[in-house]
Amino acid sequence: MSTESGPQDGKELLEAVARRRNFAIISHPDAGKTTLTEKLLLYGGAIQQAGAVKARGEQRKVTSDWMELEKQRGISITSTVLQFDYTGNTINLLDTPGHQDFSEDTYRTLAAADNAVMLEDAAKGLEPQTRKLFEVCRMRQIPIFTFINKMDRPGREPLALLDEIEAELELTPWAVNWPIGSGEQFRGVIDRRTREVVLFSRAERGKQSEERHLSLDDPELLELVESDLLDQAVEEMELLDAAGAELDLELVHAGELTPVFFGSAMTNFGVRPFLNAFLEMAQKPVARLGHDGPVDPLSPDFSGFVFKLQANMDPRHRDRVAFVRVCSGRFEKDMTVRHARTGRSIRLSRPQKLFGQDRAVVEDAYPGDVIGLNNPGMFSIGDTLYVGPKVEYEGIPCFSPEIFSWLRNPNPSAFKNFRKGVNELREEGAVQILYDTDESKRDPILAAVGQLQLEVVQHRLENEYGVETRLEPLGYQVARWVNGGWPALEKVGRIFNCKTVRDAWNRPVLLFKNQWNLNQLSEEHPALELSTVAPVVSGVEPISL
Repeated sequence: MSTESGPQDGKELLEAVARRRNFAIISHPDAGKTTLTEKLLLYGGAIQQAGAVKARGEQRKVTSDWMELEKQRGISITSTVLQFDYTGNTINLLDTPGHQDFSEDTYRTLAAADNAVMLEDAAKGLEPQTRKLFEVCRMRQIPIFTFINKMDRPGREPLALLDEIEAELELTPWAVNWPIGSGEQFRGVIDRRTREVVLFSRAERGKQSEERHLSLDDPELLELVESDLLDQAVEEMELLDAAGAELDLELVHAGELTPVFFGSAMTNFGVRPFLNAFLEMAQKPVARLGHDGPVDPLSPDFSGFVFKLQANMDPRHRDRVAFVRVCSGRFEKDMTVRHARTGRSIRLSRPQKLFGQDRAVVEDAYPGDVIGLNNPGMFSIGDTLYVGPKVEYEGIPCFSPEIFSWLRNPNPSAFKNFRKGVNELREEGAVQILYDTDESKRDPILAAVGQLQLEVVQHRLENEYGVETRLEPLGYQVARWVNGGWPALEKVGRIFNCKTVRDAWNRPVLLFKNQWNLNQLSEEHPALELSTVAPVVSGVEPISL
């Protein structure tokens, strides 16, 4: 099916794309990501009251955390999509897991993002997980906006925080606003472009804060802010001006310069000024790379790719949802699309707009939007859907796991549910599944980046599929895929000090007890090429348990 598009449709598409902004937040655990997400929704009018993350008793639960385990532990484990309108723009916020054990899910979400917001704790500066995720953004040349959070608590000097970004990430920071004081003496920020001072009063918990705007030379300012704090802020701003960096949007969009904002998400300081400036500077939906080159979002034919699968978001319906990032053209409810991997035609009859756990049927969607499709087992991560001439987007890589355990099902009568649960959780990428090369060993091997991922799989098998399981650790820490597959491995002959297993696409994976064993194999067989990232699959059906 190809949609005929006249000048009117082209104009509508152009306007829709111009209105859209799409971003993901990257941060280290505890930097305040879920709190910032909630406050952005609060200002966007999407929720009336923000819920503190570690919600107790009558406080609201956080909108973006929906899994039972997330609510118990006060962490974000899965990625959700939150769409809201603000000042005439449509914002798609791709919420990512904050816990380091779930970096794989975050990498996949970044594949669907046009911009990233790097959240830093003012006291801690750059932290390991932030650096790791920054590298993924750099790999994809995603523009980065920096929000330095928790300014109302004791923290490091703002100038030192900027220096650290420049020295460690080789990213030029440009402070859009500058803090007046910090910790107990945090009074507000000065916008460097307009020289307007925004003063904040602490808001009632969960509500929007009162903001007062004054010019920097307004005499009333000295009655409201201590002169020494104001003088210091102005002096530091003069230092920044003398340093000479310019705010250049081309450099921002190339991922070389980061606009920096100061504030405190928990007390609402600086969230609205950040949101306004972000909308002005952020990149609109951009062309995505397909196998035959970039695909323009303004191309009239619809295309999109699956970047995430999630089972049982609604426990009552035991559903499975495929998250699709729209890349070009206009998506319409009930349209028939081609599935690039299988070549089949699929009618998309119940597309959903997602907001945490809430759903609404969506009539149409445009580049930059994310839609949820009911997934009766036909979609895999990385799949392309398209209308018109064939499009296939680049797949999303799997990263090397570091923890491996047999997943045992002690109750043979529950095998049917066990198999269903394992297959569905593998599909959504909750964990990688490996299999022994000995066909008689039927139990799957769970492979993950962190221990918490394995606990989540067990928790979900029990709560969503009614299956109790046992984990038996394998003593391996390093996995490598064999370039050239089974033929390359057979050519080498017998190899020692490692275990050979199959992944879900029947490719050989070598497991090593440690890096030393891996180095030893590489020395003994220099012709054997090993990779830390799984080859990207297209057109191959995975193995089911």
